[in-house]
Amino acid sequence: MTTFLLWLLLFVLCWPLALLALLVYPLVWLLLLPFRLLGIAVGGVFEFLHALLTLPARMLRRVA
Repeated sequence: MTTFLLWLLLFVLCWPLALLALLVYPLVWLLLLPFRLLGIAVGGVFEFLHALLTLPARMLRRVA
């Protein structure tokens, strides 16, 4: 909602720039999508390594 209100303010102040931003936003989103997917994959790998490294401690905690 805040983004939309800021866009409306930009539209009132400088409508050509607001329309350009409206057209460029999907292209920027598409360009950044691989980096977002890479970040998700790297985060998953770190979560897996954390779970793998803390597994012995969690297993010992359940036994005791």
